[in-house]
Parts: sequence; structure tokens; C-alpha cells
Amino acid sequence: MPNIAGTLRRLVLAPSLASVSFAGRGFEIEPSDSTRRLEAIPRTVVCGFEWAIETRRISELELRLELIEPELRGFAYEGAAMALTVLDATAGGSRTRELLSGKGAPHLLLAYIGIGFAMARLPRARWRKVLPDLEPSVFHPVLSWLVVDGYGFDLAYFGAERWIGRQEIPKPYPWQGSPGYFPRAVDQGIGRALWFVHGGRPSRVLDAVGAFAEARHEDLWAGVGLAATFAGGCGADELAALAQAAGAHRAALGVGCVFAVRARTFAGHVPEHTELSALALAGAGVGELARIADETAVAEDGAAEPAYELWRQRIRQRLHAIEPIG
Repeated sequence: MPNIAGTLRRLVLAPSLASVSFAGRGFEIEPSDSTRRLEAIPRTVVCGFEWAIETRRISELELRLELIEPELRGFAYEGAAMALTVLDATAGGSRTRELLSGKGAPHLLLAYIGIGFAMARLPRARWRKVLPDLEPSVFHPVLSWLVVDGYGFDLAYFGAERWIGRQEIPKPYPWQGSPGYFPRAVDQGIGRALWFVHGGRPSRVLDAVGAFAEARHEDLWAGVGLAATFAGGCGADELAALAQAAGAHRAALGVGCVFAVRARTFAGHVPEHTELSALALAGAGVGELARIADETAVAEDGAAEPAYELWRQRIRQRLHAIEPIG
């Protein structure tokens, strides 16, 4: 039986399937098999949200989420994490922790992004409670900056005129004690959104990134690389064009690619388009990039610079050793 309170929250907070489509957002994208595949991603996120906001038991929610095909399953967990975060922040509880300690564990990196989606719908006073209390690992809490990435994606996808058209910068927030890094992580999310807003077309993504101040390009390109690798959306020739378009920021594109590869391998399913992106954007196969991600990992130690950023810098150095980049 549906949860009445959950149904009300869904009606208030969840976008409709039609409204997250490219036409529904007003994006000027020519429909194709590739763009329809990209559109399936935000729709899957909405389905995950709706299931989670109305399902009383995490075990029941997991059964539903596991029905989603492997390539899209992480996005369903992303939407579920968004819903459970809203519930935990407004009604109390540890639903998100329960999900991510169970079958959601392999999808932690996408779940972080879903938590960021929830932040976009919660007052800032609630943000300090959104990160679940999980056992420390190579990914947690270091990669919790993907929460801020998710927040940035949500801003840009649903407020493209403001955050992409006018290139506004959000007010800093002391995430993980580093308010100065907050806008950079937001830009990584905006970069991911550019891939969707422009239907995975490299030439249009290049123009969109170019409209931003130069100082923001590195993080925007990292977001593009993550989206192109994890979500797909174009073929080998277009991926080569994307790598060329990044120019001096090719390494940043590769860093995003590496994190996407690690997210895919951690979840246990690597689609063909991720294999293609790994070679085109970072110059190595999935196995090697996953090893690079693990071998360069940095533990959270309270340093002035976030361990996440130090990790990114180490990955960039390793990519330069593979081939001259940037």
C-alpha cells in the first residue's frame, strides 16, 4: 500500500517524467537513438525517487531497484538516494545509510550524486545532516564531493538559463570544511549537465564550456569527461573529437573519465561505451584506469586541500605518463 506521506512528498518534490526529458527542459536537441538513451537516464532517476519516497521498507525498495537493467541501475539508486535523503533530513532516520550499507553499496558514487539532488531541494540549514554515517573506505568520505557535483548538476539541468546561460556561481558552503572548494565541485556537476543539455554533441559542449570564464574550464571539462564515460551518448569518432576539443584541458577530461570508469567497475557492470570512452579520453583501457584510480587514492587527513582534489591531481599525473596530454 502506498505511503500517503511519501506520495505527498513525491508530488511536491519530484519532477515528472515528461519534465526531465530534453524537450520538457527546452533543450534544442535533435532526437536520435543516442539522445533517447541519454534521456532514459534522468527518467530512471525519477523512477528511483518515486519508488523510494513511497516504499516503507528498504528491502522492498531494493527488490524494485534490482529490476532495472544493469547499465541504468545506478541511476535508479541515485534517485532513491535523493528521496531517502529528503526523508532523513525532514523526518529523521537513517534510511539512506541502510540502503548504502546493503544492495546500494556498489552504487555509492552515484548515490552521492543523488544526495546532491536532494540538497538542491532542501534548505541549507539541513545540508549538514545529508551525508550518511558510513564505514570509512577508499571512497567514503573522500568522494563525497560528488554530492556537491550532484548539486551542481541539478542547478544546471533545471536552471540552465541561470547557471549555464548567465554562468552564475553559487554561494560557498563549508562542505567537508572546505568552502573555497565548493564552487569547483559545483562546476564539475555543471560540466556533467552540459553533456546532457547538449545531447552529447562535442562541438556544442565545446561552445558551452567556452562561454564560461577560463578559470572554470578545468572543472567543467572534468564533469564532461565523467558524463561522457559513464552515460555515453556518442560514438568513437565523436569521442575523438571531444578529446581534441578539450585542448589544454584534455587531462581534466581524462580525470573525469577515470572516476567514471571506477564507478562502473565498482558497480560491476561496464558497458561498451565506457570501454570506448576510456581509450579515447584517457588513452588506456578500463582495467588500467581502474588501477590508476586505486593506486592514486588519497585518504582524508584534514589537510588544507581536500583529499579529493589531491586524488584528482595524482590521476592527472598518471595520465600524463600514459601519453602527452594537454
